[in-house]
Amino acid sequence: MVAKLLFGLYLITVALHADSSLAKTDHAIWNALLAEYVDDKSRVDYARLKKQASDHLETYVRELSLAGQPDPKTPQGKAFLINAYNALVIEWIVKNYPVKSIMATPNPFRKARHKVAGEKMSLDEIESRLRATGDPRIHAALVCAARSCPPLRTEAYTPDHIDQQLEDNTRRWLANSDLNKIDAAHRHAEVSAIFEWYKDDFISYPGGLSGFLRHYSPPKTITATVDDELRIIVKDYDWGLNDQSNIGAGYSSLQLALDWLISWFR
Repeated sequence: MVAKLLFGLYLITVALHADSSLAKTDHAIWNALLAEYVDDKSRVDYARLKKQASDHLETYVRELSLAGQPDPKTPQGKAFLINAYNALVIEWIVKNYPVKSIMATPNPFRKARHKVAGEKMSLDEIESRLRATGDPRIHAALVCAARSCPPLRTEAYTPDHIDQQLEDNTRRWLANSDLNKIDAAHRHAEVSAIFEWYKDDFISYPGGLSGFLRHYSPPKTITATVDDELRIIVKDYDWGLNDQSNIGAGYSSLQLALDWLISWFR
């Protein structure tokens, strides 16, 4: 009994230490980079970022590597991991820039090349830990440097405002008719492929995917009853780079297929 009590106290101490370490992580650098190099269309000025501030980005990424282990079920851990994912994606693009798509880089998502909280991780691993929280809104926050990605915020996610930020970003994502188009009056929705790739994450939401879309879509588009199912059509995903220049424009499905095969065998 005493051993169990001591072990429980040890786990609490580790958790408190991790939260303390995360609280000390300075997201101000990341916040400043987003404000300076991301425009109101969520496009990134990679060329200028690489030239002017790649060292600042590297400093922030180094801070992420030294932080305590994040618990994604806490506001601190969730904000930390979302910031980490987005910052590491942008750092990876900067390292490979100029490039038409993240898919044209070596194995961008599956390779554990990033050090986060003292552990080597892949982008997929960071995403998986966030998905395990059961919060489908994280899909509106993670940005993989593609033109069809959800909006990249011009500010860092913070523990104090993470819930409001996720609410806002989800609504912004669904309000962008280039990314999602919902016509509930006719029970019809053209949605991002993200909803197809991660459909299991939306099942537990009240009303499933249809309920999620109705809840977060602009009010003027929601006129049908909640009980009606929407006919879902999945839009093609544009993997062209979310750059402020035209470097990612015209990235074709054929080029994507070739890059995917090359990446798979690397």
